Amino acid sequence: MQQKTRIAPSILAADFARMGEEIRAIDTAGADYIHVDVMDGHFVPNLTIGPPVIAKLRAHSAKPFDVHLMIQPVDPLLEAFAEAGADILTVHPEAGPHIHRSLQAIKALGKRAGIALNPATPVDSVDHVLDLVDLILVMSVNPGFGGQSFIPAALGKLAALRAKIDASGRRIDLEVDGGITAQTAPQAIAAGADVLVAGTAVFAGGAATYAANIATLRG
Repeated sequence: MQQKTRIAPSILAADFARMGEEIRAIDTAGADYIHVDVMDGHFVPNLTIGPPVIAKLRAHSAKPFDVHLMIQPVDPLLEAFAEAGADILTVHPEAGPHIHRSLQAIKALGKRAGIALNPATPVDSVDHVLDLVDLILVMSVNPGFGGQSFIPAALGKLAALRAKIDASGRRIDLEVDGGITAQTAPQAIAAGADVLVAGTAVFAGGAATYAANIATLRG
């Protein structure tokens, strides 16, 4: 069953010079999750932050830290990100040789486990790990940079994954990330998404607009 819509602002779009303040602002404005994009310049063509920064940011919000690991290999760093304060760790099937083992490792660390599907990653990639995942992330852009346009084919993937989740009987978040705006958010929700990751659409306009921006996306 589709859950209520939750908003996960991506701090990739925040002011990095004022990150603690930005996280406090989106928390107060009604964010449900704090989405943290971790990129290694190898698996994706961008470089962002690692466990020490997340550990420092952790004190600025009690909301779940939704950490999307776009790094390869991913397994050796799972423990470090868990210890830094991640609540959800999401990994890509392509980022390691054994996605099942990676998800098992996340669960063994006491964290919620997520699997991320790039635009060309098929939905049946989740079929044999539905018993392990707590979150499925559909990338509606190619990962690496914010500000990209929504790929419409993601809507079909969301609908197919919603059917798989509902058939499983498990409570699994269906998250979408990339090009989420006031126009694409309702489409994603209608297709079955219940967690929306948004960067530019949340952080545009400064802290005074964050609450309104989040409310608009929530619908």
